Amino acid sequence: MTGNSALESLYPFLHGKEQDPAALDAGLLHSIESKARESRDTNARFFDQQGGVLLDAAKALAAVYRRGGRMFAMGNGGSSCDAAHVAVEFLHPITAGRPALSATNLTADVAMTSAVANDVGFEHVFVRQLIAHARAGDGLVGLSTSGNSANLIAAFAKAKEMGLTTIGLSGGDGGKMAKVCDHCLVAPTTSVHRIQECHVVAYHILWDLVHTLLADDRGSAISKDVAA
Repeated sequence: MTGNSALESLYPFLHGKEQDPAALDAGLLHSIESKARESRDTNARFFDQQGGVLLDAAKALAAVYRRGGRMFAMGNGGSSCDAAHVAVEFLHPITAGRPALSATNLTADVAMTSAVANDVGFEHVFVRQLIAHARAGDGLVGLSTSGNSANLIAAFAKAKEMGLTTIGLSGGDGGKMAKVCDHCLVAPTTSVHRIQECHVVAYHILWDLVHTLLADDRGSAISKDVAA
């Protein structure tokens, strides 16, 4: 199927003879409703299937922070934006009374990423950073809509070797990521957009659950700050 024919199959009302404006608007509104419904349905299936995995991942990440560890996040393309989002949520919590938790976005350093990719290959861009910065007891969160990104798989393997807790967010059948992570959240669809939408909600909930699980420690810290 060519690019034009694929687009026509998705939006048949945009092709052919001159369109009536009202009919065109009706077709586009139907498309909006269909995509929104698909997003809601996919999210519902995702959390129905993966709720227990998400809770286990939150407990594991809370344990990382409780013992003084740090979290690292990684991803490619749109998932690199999600990795940045994950890191900033933990570093800069917007909810009053929740402390900043150490989080590093491994996609942020363009010089490092391009140097490693150029010199030894893109597969190593996250591995090299983990070797330099991570230690046993830290946590690693990786996002990939396919679950098969070679640089993430390599980083998860190195993280396991180094003694890190690993959490993956994937889609479809989970890909290779499902086999190498301690906890892997798999969105039940092959649509990249629907997978990413599931991931955003999942890591927002992960952030909230981690803080909830650390509530006793947080309360003690707040009391000390107020007293000081």
